[in-house]
Amino acid sequence: MSSSNIWFEAMRPKTLPAAVVPVMLASSLAYADGAFDWRSAAICLIFALLIQVGTNFANDYLDGVKGTDTEARLGPRRAVAAGLIAPRTMRRATILVLVVGFCVGLCLIPFGGWWLLVVGVTSVACAWLYTGGPYPLAYNGLGDVFVVLFFGLVAVGCTYFVQTGTISAVVLLLGLGCGLLVNNILVVNNYRDLDEDRAARKRTLVVFFGRRCAQIQYYVSAVLAGAVVLMFCAIGYGPFVLVALLPVLYAVLLGVRLPMAEGPLDFLEALKGSVKVVAAYGMLFAGGLLLGTAFAG
Repeated sequence: MSSSNIWFEAMRPKTLPAAVVPVMLASSLAYADGAFDWRSAAICLIFALLIQVGTNFANDYLDGVKGTDTEARLGPRRAVAAGLIAPRTMRRATILVLVVGFCVGLCLIPFGGWWLLVVGVTSVACAWLYTGGPYPLAYNGLGDVFVVLFFGLVAVGCTYFVQTGTISAVVLLLGLGCGLLVNNILVVNNYRDLDEDRAARKRTLVVFFGRRCAQIQYYVSAVLAGAVVLMFCAIGYGPFVLVALLPVLYAVLLGVRLPMAEGPLDFLEALKGSVKVVAAYGMLFAGGLLLGTAFAG
């Protein structure tokens, strides 16, 4: 495999919808509310993608040097653990991507104010602290909180704010629904890696409470994301948003199938399905908001 392909694989491109969808949803809502700004939306998208890639690189590096990723891993291979990229090289790449992401984020200050500097610093710090530092979030049952917060509430809330100058409970509920579906990707990962994580003393929620609770969490997250869709329809954003219930129903089906997964291919399909749910939810919900605006006008 060529060097470029190895780095592309290390970026985990299949997880990137988790960065794109919050920006897409917030921007569509801003458009529906008559305040869309393509410049700040574009900056938010680039920032989100860089932080996502930086987090993936940091996770690859830190889990590799800690020995969490082993040959017994059921999931896709990791570059550092597989010896494809030297730990020092991955560490430098992580820092570079996060620094560039931070600099891109600074461009949002004219749109939203200096308080966004705090958001930028926190986002970059948590990208590393997710698996690094003296109290890594993913190793202490806080990975799910991180994902829902940063890939849901913060990403949607800040993207909407820099375009409109306001924020509301409706925006935060949209962020919550988005974050919960994105977190289901993590739930599948942790469900799959239960034995490996337990051996490495990586205390995820699945390690704490077991696979049955993880399956229930997956269901509840999907149902709450569906409830957000229904709420948007009820408060006047039009019936077109209801099409976003289709990926929610598919998510429930994935939850039913989760205990049947045994080998790497089964878990890969569950992971791919969860990513597809996030992507479809974002596209259909955003499309519904835009159509509702067009027909209302």
